[in-house]
Amino acid sequence: MITRQNTRNVSHPFIAIPMWLLYTIYIYACTICGQKSLLITLEKRGVRVDNFVFKNQQKLRYGITTGTCAVIAATAAAKRLLLDIDSGTISYMTPKKISIERTVVCEEYESGSYAMYKTQKDSGDDPDVTDGVFVYAKVEMLSKKQLTEVQNSFCFEDMSYPNLFLDGGEGIGRITMDGMEQRVGQAAINSGPRAMIFEAVAEICALAKYDKPVKITIMIPDGVYLASKTFNPKLGIKGGISVLGTSGIVEPMSEKAIIDTIDLEIRMRYNRGERRLLVTPGNYGQGYAKHLLGLDVSNSLKCSNFIGETLDLAVSYGYEKLLLIGNLGKLVKLAAGIMNTHSRVADGRMEILAVHTMLAGGGTTVGEQIMACVNTEQVLDILEQNQLLDAVMKRICAQIEIYIRRRVGGQLRFGVILFSESKGLLGETVGSFDLLAEWKEE
Repeated sequence: MITRQNTRNVSHPFIAIPMWLLYTIYIYACTICGQKSLLITLEKRGVRVDNFVFKNQQKLRYGITTGTCAVIAATAAAKRLLLDIDSGTISYMTPKKISIERTVVCEEYESGSYAMYKTQKDSGDDPDVTDGVFVYAKVEMLSKKQLTEVQNSFCFEDMSYPNLFLDGGEGIGRITMDGMEQRVGQAAINSGPRAMIFEAVAEICALAKYDKPVKITIMIPDGVYLASKTFNPKLGIKGGISVLGTSGIVEPMSEKAIIDTIDLEIRMRYNRGERRLLVTPGNYGQGYAKHLLGLDVSNSLKCSNFIGETLDLAVSYGYEKLLLIGNLGKLVKLAAGIMNTHSRVADGRMEILAVHTMLAGGGTTVGEQIMACVNTEQVLDILEQNQLLDAVMKRICAQIEIYIRRRVGGQLRFGVILFSESKGLLGETVGSFDLLAEWKEE
């Protein structure tokens, strides 16, 4: 299967054939002839072929989400309970339009009462803590008494499927704080997987012509242990992990998943009434903020490399203040307007520092020395030796302020504080320490 990214028409006096159709025809011909050159070319452009994608010159395998696993297990359990079909495998077309087939195993079955199946999660080549866990689904018929209990519980309901109820069991987290899409007390099953599960089980009910109440319970027993390795405790999700996945597919090394997590945390904080954000790229920034600046970092936000996206989200949700604290090695890139600081996206650290050193009077000789450095700590030593450290850091901070002010459009008070492991405080944008003082007072 090929994901069409662009459509161009080939002009001809008589015909206009879409480029994607030509690709499809040629791929078919190449496959028959045993020629894979075009497939390789397309894959290297990021076009998915089968269940792989090329990223950063690596062929990586897609995985499936916990949501997809829950749908597959629930489908198998519903088929056994309502159609008396004991499936060994279940096929499912994900919302991303990638067909998945997974092995399922019956764990428990009582005719006319309930069925429970499990399937194993495969995260592909994505470094996911849930890779290999078993996802269980129990589908059960409800008596009138049970129906009353379910209706008075925290089960999910969907107006489109009035006889279906969904809940989380062992290993599925529970919402304990406002700001999430679920209500406090409900299971951490996101809206995408909920819709997928309801739809799949409703199809089985229709086939079986069964219109009485049915409850679906999703369980991930290992989730109790795995929750500590996720953001869930920080988000107020207790007792397990979340059932996630809008597309049904885990994309290898997905940047979107990280940004979505940052978005979720920012939205949750805003809904709780917070209007300021203390942001660090990671542990180094947190450590500096805590030990040297005396800040309480228990409620700080880690933005990883996604500084630009974090700024955008803060503005979009209506935050009033943002204080960014980080190591020079990452934040110096902001002085060139580089808002994704991953080295794969852009480096430029030495170039930025060398240019500002020369503009501060360092001359080409010092600039060349900086260009030969392998890390920013070496640069700082050179600047200190040449009595240029303060001047260069002031220039760097001034440029960072220009680019961030441009990004937030004047809709957010912000401050940026730079430090290094060896030198400590290096510099700050205008007003950063006023903002810091307010942080400590509030």
